[in-house]
Amino acid sequence: MKLGAIKSMKNGVTDEEYILLKKKLGDKIDGKEFIALIQVYSKAEMRKKKREKKEQEYYKREFEKEYILKRNDKAANFTVDMINGEKIQLSDLKGKVVLLNFWATWCAPCIREFYEMPSKILDVYKNQDFVFIPIAIGEGNALVSKKMLYLKEKGIDFNAGFDPAKKVWKKYAKGAIPKNFIIDKKGIIRFTSTGNSEINVTILAAQIQKLLNE
Repeated sequence: MKLGAIKSMKNGVTDEEYILLKKKLGDKIDGKEFIALIQVYSKAEMRKKKREKKEQEYYKREFEKEYILKRNDKAANFTVDMINGEKIQLSDLKGKVVLLNFWATWCAPCIREFYEMPSKILDVYKNQDFVFIPIAIGEGNALVSKKMLYLKEKGIDFNAGFDPAKKVWKKYAKGAIPKNFIIDKKGIIRFTSTGNSEINVTILAAQIQKLLNE
């Protein structure tokens, strides 16, 4: 059997499964508690799995090229204007865990990610040493404010920054968005991600919790 060919494994079988196996295999099998059912991938499934792994490795390499600052790098200081008139400076947030999110109003994956942020992150950590800084890149106050007002009507209500000249963005990355940087209490980048998937926000939440516990 090839490495990685096992799809699932179950120790023990039900009475019904044991009867069927006994009919098929006869005395070749003993008590049901000693039986393990192993399901393996078909050749077609193995080929698909191998292809998907290569694609994942390719995209990981390509996305890595897009990071100017990477994990374990010191986060670059910046000041960003927020749509509520506030200015946030990263260096003022020492002692807090920061989720720095780069997005744009036209970016569908970015907006899908926002729909999960309140329930999985913002509501959970609102009373802890945590700050969320979503920065719209290449867009100004009016456009970002309009988008956030629309999202507020959908129940997604949080402050957002704007970076029309991409000054903050260019310190951190290039290429695809959304991009997330989780910065620890000492100002070190501890986690990064590009794009949005079904589990991306869940992973971000776990990383935030880990750093809050340190």
